[in-house]
Amino acid sequence: MGASAARPTAPIGVIGVGNMGLAMVQRLLERGRRVVVRDIRPGAEAAAVTAGASTAGDCAAVAQRCDLLIVAVVDAAQCDAVLFGERGADAGLHRHSTVMVCSTIGPHDVASIAARLGQGAPCIDAPMSGGPARARAGSMSLMVACADEVFVRHEAVLRELSSRLVRVGERIGDGARTKLVNNMLAGVNLAAAAEALAIAERLGLDARRTLQVFEQSSAQSWIASDRLPRALAGDFEPRAHTSLLAKDTTLALAMAADAGLQPQLAAAAQQLFARACASGLASLDDASLLTLMRRLLGNDRG
Repeated sequence: MGASAARPTAPIGVIGVGNMGLAMVQRLLERGRRVVVRDIRPGAEAAAVTAGASTAGDCAAVAQRCDLLIVAVVDAAQCDAVLFGERGADAGLHRHSTVMVCSTIGPHDVASIAARLGQGAPCIDAPMSGGPARARAGSMSLMVACADEVFVRHEAVLRELSSRLVRVGERIGDGARTKLVNNMLAGVNLAAAAEALAIAERLGLDARRTLQVFEQSSAQSWIASDRLPRALAGDFEPRAHTSLLAKDTTLALAMAADAGLQPQLAAAAQQLFARACASGLASLDDASLLTLMRRLLGNDRG
């Protein structure tokens, strides 16, 4: 049996308050929701508390206090740890609980999580896209797969978090599949745009004017328009780490391989992001792919 109807006065739990998690917390608080958070990094929890959230001693305690539990950690291993590890959230689930997985992980991983949740708790497979600024504004994208009754139960919160919410179906894992296909294309777009801009520089063109042409012509892509102006300004403060697109393109290739497919462009992009990480750019914003392309073309500006 699924969870009982959510209690309107129950706070929302958020486990993982990094760039995206904190932005969601701030958005929910702004909308008048009470929020309880947990993160292994004291500084991350402190930022959430400053915004108005409360904390709990461990993930199980968060789950005990909340009906909707949002998991916004980095990868499948962290999802497993915060849900099923020592004092993980699964130990605190109850008959009202729903677990919403916003992390970008493989479809088999999210399906496994859904199957293992205790207390009959349903799962919302809801990876997110758009970056912290859009998450803060409630305009990020959510790709949602869950049972219809679960969607109805939590639709109000989902729409507060995302003005670009797409129901991709009821099958758990289809949210993850959609997100990985999306990020595969984003990775290809960013890699191609960074290469083109580096070539333009090598040809003696003004990079900013060239980027203006990209943005106003057929070469435009959202990710390039978001990342490359920062790269040209030398701003590599991480909004989305290079390591994340390396992870996501790797997951996308594994998903495709499971279906007997061998995407050529995605494979090339994955290799570039892996190379960027290996060359010391992993912890920088993924706009740093322009740095890699400059190096590869011999016009690195240091």
